[in-house]
Amino acid sequence: MKFLYITAATAALVAGTATAQELTDGKVKIGILNDQSGPYSGVGGVGSVEAARMAVEDFGGTVLGAPVEIVGADHQNKADVGSSIARQWFDTDQVDAIMDLTTSSVALAVQAVAAEKNKVTMITGGGTTELTGKACTPYSFHWAYDTHALAVGTGGAVVAQGGDSWFFLTADYAFGYSLEENTTRTVEAAGGQVLGAVRHPLNSTDYSAFLLQAQASGSKVVGLASAGTDTQNAIKQAAEFGLTQAGQNLAGLLLMISDVHGLGLQAAQGLYLTETFYWDRDDESREFGNRFKERTGGMPTMVHAATYSTVLSYLKAVEAAGSDDSAKVSEQLKGMTINDAFARNATVAPNGRLMNDVFLMQVKTPEESQGEWDYYHVRATIPGAEAYMDPAESGCPLVTG
Repeated sequence: MKFLYITAATAALVAGTATAQELTDGKVKIGILNDQSGPYSGVGGVGSVEAARMAVEDFGGTVLGAPVEIVGADHQNKADVGSSIARQWFDTDQVDAIMDLTTSSVALAVQAVAAEKNKVTMITGGGTTELTGKACTPYSFHWAYDTHALAVGTGGAVVAQGGDSWFFLTADYAFGYSLEENTTRTVEAAGGQVLGAVRHPLNSTDYSAFLLQAQASGSKVVGLASAGTDTQNAIKQAAEFGLTQAGQNLAGLLLMISDVHGLGLQAAQGLYLTETFYWDRDDESREFGNRFKERTGGMPTMVHAATYSTVLSYLKAVEAAGSDDSAKVSEQLKGMTINDAFARNATVAPNGRLMNDVFLMQVKTPEESQGEWDYYHVRATIPGAEAYMDPAESGCPLVTG
């Protein structure tokens, strides 16, 4: 399933013919490839397409005098489907760059295709650190968050609160493995221990067998190494099983504001989580959040805000390079300081990792909330240099020293 959104009039080509000649086919075309119908559709989905359109509009609708097009497609959380769409976009549809790429397995597959085609990817939805580790490419970027930052934020905070024994419910694919591995390292480095783990299929509906194993472990903390409706369903069923009433605590290792909204404050109150964007953080984020809500009906997740940032940053890089050549654009991106509704004074590391601030949040109680979408206390700000892996230790072959 594929959707096309044209965000600038073709008449703009006439005004910018001289500079547009530096662009492939006289235009710039950006693809938003993500889950638009499954468990992560609320995290990115059509909201990311809308965020991309907002970025194009805010940039002015054209770059180097040429129109900018946004196309969107649903990869159905399948690596082969994502790869097939990416090949068609690059080979036939003249797409210059792909953004979002929710689901790490798809992100890794598409990043490999893009490397083969010398095309840019800017990933906001996938989370595995492999994307800027051994799988990094000269034209790949990782923008919103990663599993190392989630582990440092949520895992470190929970251990500091006394949650020093863990059992993991892990989504059975690359993202879940990476999140479990990174959180295990954080927990053990802080003096805690991991008592065990169980893996569940993506988009599960019945967690009873997995929750029984978590109960039997006797751990203080049950770490949910999953996302989207998987995490929401696990939290709801854990309450039905009486896990928290019996003294175990839940740690949602990737929760976003859409998940809290879906759960409701009564179920989510008190949870610690790590985010890189909150609409109510400051005036600029509130302005962006309210504009996004007017267009979509909900506040943006960190993936939506980061997708806005990637599209805006990509267009700035094309303008600065005077070309949509991937090597020239990537060079510009790695020399930029990112200041927009998503990130403040963030820089891009040599492995493509955006070194943006990360925030430890705690979900408010129903009594503390002042209204709809007023969901978080910001408990700590973790600088990007502390939250993300040192690029020199990431395993990325582009980084030396």
